[in-house]
Amino acid sequence: MSKERILLLILSAALFTHIMDFMIVMPLGPQLMRLFDISPQQFSFLVSSYSFTAGGSGFIAAFFIDRFDRKSTLAFVYIGFTLGTLACAFAPTYEILLITRCTAGAFGGILGALVLSIVSDAIPLERRAAGIGFVMASFSAASVFGVPFGLYLATLFSWHAPFLFLGGLGVVISVLVFIFIPSMRAHIASEADKPSPLEIIKRIFGRRNPLMGLLFTSILMLGHFTIIPFIAPYMVGNVGFTEQELTYIYLVGGGLTIFSSPMVGRFADSHGRLKIFTIFGILVMVPLLAITHLPPIPLWQALVVSGIFFIFANGRIVPSTTMVTSVIKPENRGSFMSIRSSIQQISSGLAAMLGGFIISEKPSTVTENAKALVGYEYVGYIAIAFSIGAIFVARLLRVEKGA
Repeated sequence: MSKERILLLILSAALFTHIMDFMIVMPLGPQLMRLFDISPQQFSFLVSSYSFTAGGSGFIAAFFIDRFDRKSTLAFVYIGFTLGTLACAFAPTYEILLITRCTAGAFGGILGALVLSIVSDAIPLERRAAGIGFVMASFSAASVFGVPFGLYLATLFSWHAPFLFLGGLGVVISVLVFIFIPSMRAHIASEADKPSPLEIIKRIFGRRNPLMGLLFTSILMLGHFTIIPFIAPYMVGNVGFTEQELTYIYLVGGGLTIFSSPMVGRFADSHGRLKIFTIFGILVMVPLLAITHLPPIPLWQALVVSGIFFIFANGRIVPSTTMVTSVIKPENRGSFMSIRSSIQQISSGLAAMLGGFIISEKPSTVTENAKALVGYEYVGYIAIAFSIGAIFVARLLRVEKGA
């Protein structure tokens, strides 16, 4: 196996744990809302807390992340993330879970940006979309294996179990990082050329191209995470799923995107990243509208709609991520990707909170001891508006020379 493939596999595994750690809270929503007796607003804040702390840590990391060996930074951040996730497993109350989610998010926010920076540094632009598509398949793996398995553990034992699983897996991956990830120092500038924090802000926020990349990221996340956190509660309270049947959504959707994600990456390299993003950006609006208006229907029909949504929504992520990595020079990429991760996480948190403030509850007529969501269709309209905006902003991005 080539060194490049080993690098991508370990980075994919690290990203898998990060994504599963973030995602698992959302399908656990019905269980957490019942056990802790919390409202949709409190649950949306639980989801957002991870994103907000990830956003804050990503912004702070931008000022020093390019000063260190990528391997050393990855090892430090990933160990911190693992410890934060293990702390979630032992949280006895809503308030303590909120604090431990913030801790895991603080390291997770840096981790996502760091993984993409390493891939971008290691793989030339002409093959980068395929490399990012390979790593981003960890989103699919987290859906097809991680979330269903996590929900199974939660059903078999308790909601604490998925976090114990992730913590144990994180320990193993930490060892692999130390053994197999090579030292990466080519991006480090000489002492004389190291920019000050003010210079870093100027290079990123003072130039049109990186600024457009950040705006693009923000709008895309606002069009994605307004609806994502509430899919599971909506499927239970409005469509008629049981909590156990929620695993099918992630099993089917994740299974489909395991195949579609690398394929989209190859298409983006062959036919152009902007073109492929635009196609999927338009296609996703149909299942997005459908999934926020679903009435009580048979399980298989709901899975068709959610599966198509997973494919098209994921189809936007690979080309858009590749486009954003090319708007900055390599020596500033770590800082930019950290700030980009910060903007991404904060936008995701704001989107989840926006959805939480719009949605209300009423007793479900289709599932016993569950609550139906009211107003989810309006959240869908907002998500479509942001998605349209992302398509227009994508056309303003330009490839930076040497990226």
